[in-house]
Amino acid sequence: MKNPRITGNALNLSRRKFIISSAAAGGGLALGFQIPFGIGSAEAKSAAAAGTEVNIWVAVKPDDRCVIRIARSEMGQGTITGLAQLVAEELECDWNKVSTEQVTPGRNHALKRAWGEMGTGGSRGIRTSEDYVRRGGAAARIMLLEAAAEQWKVPVGELSVSAGVITHAASGRKMSYGKLASAAARRTPPDPKSITLKDPKDWKIAGKPMKRLDTADKLNGSKIYAIDVKLPGMLHAAVKACPVFGGKLASFDASKIAGRPGRPRAVKVNDYTVAVVADTWWRAKTALDVLPIVWEEGPDASQSSASIAERLREGLDAQLVHAFRNEGDALKAIAGAAKKVEAVYSTPFLAHATMEPMNCTAKISAEKAEVWVATQNGEGSLAALSEASGLALAQCEVYKHDLGGGFGRRGGNQDFVTQATAIAKQFPGVPVKMVWSREEDMTHDSYRPISMCKLAAGLDESGKLVGLHVRVSGQSINARVNPGAIKDGYKDDRQLQGYTDKPGDAQLGYSVPNLLIEYAMRNSHVPVGPWRGVNTNQNGVYMECFIEEVARTAGADSLEFRRALMSKHPKHLAVLNAAAEKAGWGTPLPAGVHRGIAQFMGYGSYSAAVAEVSLGAEGKVKVHRMVLAINCGHAVNPQQIACQVEGSVAYGLSAGFYGECTVKDGRVVESNFHDYPVLRLAEMPQVETVIVPSYDFWGGVGEPTICVVNPAVMNAIFAATGNPVRSLPLKNVKLV
Repeated sequence: MKNPRITGNALNLSRRKFIISSAAAGGGLALGFQIPFGIGSAEAKSAAAAGTEVNIWVAVKPDDRCVIRIARSEMGQGTITGLAQLVAEELECDWNKVSTEQVTPGRNHALKRAWGEMGTGGSRGIRTSEDYVRRGGAAARIMLLEAAAEQWKVPVGELSVSAGVITHAASGRKMSYGKLASAAARRTPPDPKSITLKDPKDWKIAGKPMKRLDTADKLNGSKIYAIDVKLPGMLHAAVKACPVFGGKLASFDASKIAGRPGRPRAVKVNDYTVAVVADTWWRAKTALDVLPIVWEEGPDASQSSASIAERLREGLDAQLVHAFRNEGDALKAIAGAAKKVEAVYSTPFLAHATMEPMNCTAKISAEKAEVWVATQNGEGSLAALSEASGLALAQCEVYKHDLGGGFGRRGGNQDFVTQATAIAKQFPGVPVKMVWSREEDMTHDSYRPISMCKLAAGLDESGKLVGLHVRVSGQSINARVNPGAIKDGYKDDRQLQGYTDKPGDAQLGYSVPNLLIEYAMRNSHVPVGPWRGVNTNQNGVYMECFIEEVARTAGADSLEFRRALMSKHPKHLAVLNAAAEKAGWGTPLPAGVHRGIAQFMGYGSYSAAVAEVSLGAEGKVKVHRMVLAINCGHAVNPQQIACQVEGSVAYGLSAGFYGECTVKDGRVVESNFHDYPVLRLAEMPQVETVIVPSYDFWGGVGEPTICVVNPAVMNAIFAATGNPVRSLPLKNVKLV
């Protein structure tokens, strides 16, 4: 990947209730900043190992090293470093002496969610916890200052602190945090609401491109991912679920694998999954491969990509739909327009294809249930463990590991925890590590929803957009994971992410006098779920590529046409202008190279992109350069923002060029990277990141910019060929 170029101007819950509340929680600190641990408890031992606990967020060792506790998950996006920067900023410690420690969900539950909610998705890791983690750092600083003031018998107002050293200027005395931690821990914590946080303009650690705290052990190979876990006496499990979603396990013949190496044992996991457990995973997997299994595939075995596509097409003209936005009279305005533009776009199912396939190690006894797992939702994993083991939440614990990729797959869907627990229950007291094969992971994902979109626009004689009609027909995530959230069986605003009129999270950046946006829910038997960027990716393609078609019909410049629609959307316009200026929009390009532009909003942040593209003689696309601009409000770590933008380009282009999951005989066809390829290093363009911070809100970073990657490239191809690209992936599109 290129080096980034950055520029910038308490309650006792039942298991079931806990599952629901942890999925919907928005965070917040349930208790104060200091909670004593019972003497001799595991928590006390952990705290002792870390040093003196000043409050639940900060422990200080005698050598002044500060341990900052983190409740969110780390999956390569830099959340741990960003949160540590925010705490350290208010703590006023020495950044070079900072390390982090993961909070376990069981401990969080025991302390009535003292660390808030633990989900890491929707680019919320920092933006929904920044306030209370900063207050945690500030509270620890105040307690340390008060301890010094008490020891020196001076007013606390006479003290200052820098890099973990407290100074009394009048007497010249100095003392480091490590010598004061024990005394500070005995003090009453301040009321969090009484704390005045620093103005971001005064930040010294936050807002700076600090090196990541989770990189060294990845580089030297010492990091232990969940898939690397080794426990004494551990067994290994390989699993196989019915290849047709909704099908069931009829039977299997365990006798056929008896006597194989590793003493493999076949066990039923649930109504649709079988596992083989052995002394090594490979022996379990090879035994599973030859295990005779009879499946009841059910009626959905007849489903195919063609039948699913036909259902989506039916939704484009259906009568019963959800009118998400209906402003003015779009249909009338378009019907009477001087010029009309119509198009149908489509995007496919996509797999997450995380580098680390789904896995979980479980150990279940009559009194205790434990799992070692990579999860985006620690509380969700705890709830799944409790539900599957039958033990109370207080008897369960989840040991979180950094994720070898998440992208939404390891969030709401906790099937990997449930399966591992069900297997381990059949081997009481013995740890069992369950690892999905790559084929199992690819063919039993929670896929990004498939959809189609029919759009129509009307232009007046001067080329001004007077009416816009958008109809999305596609699968609903909420209908799959939370059916109770769907009103009247077909209304789901989530699938129209990026089209809302409300500022804040995913607002449409254009003002159109007559606008109609609709959704036709058309679900299939294929399970769907969040996929990095979720619905902004599809909706960004639909809106930005169609706006390009409308601009060209109007005979207008792509940038200027958009600008004319954005007078009421200054933040959208600012990132669009920033990307265009940095890319040199309107300046000459090398022969055969063409530009495309796009802008969109998601996850509380504003994004824009310019792509420079050429086409070879056989229509092979080469993306030479991409300039992306983002306004996420406060920029906690500019270096990491640039890295996330580059990652979104790689992830987005992989999907745009190659990503597609097809269905035949009710099952997903693509099973590994030979038929679901990812972008090669030689295909990665030069990426330049422009950060446009406005310092007046907290937006996300991990997902927002993906939604503008493919529309910018598709619009550049349109500029090169004169023909719009209306479906993905590009591998299926004949361009010349």
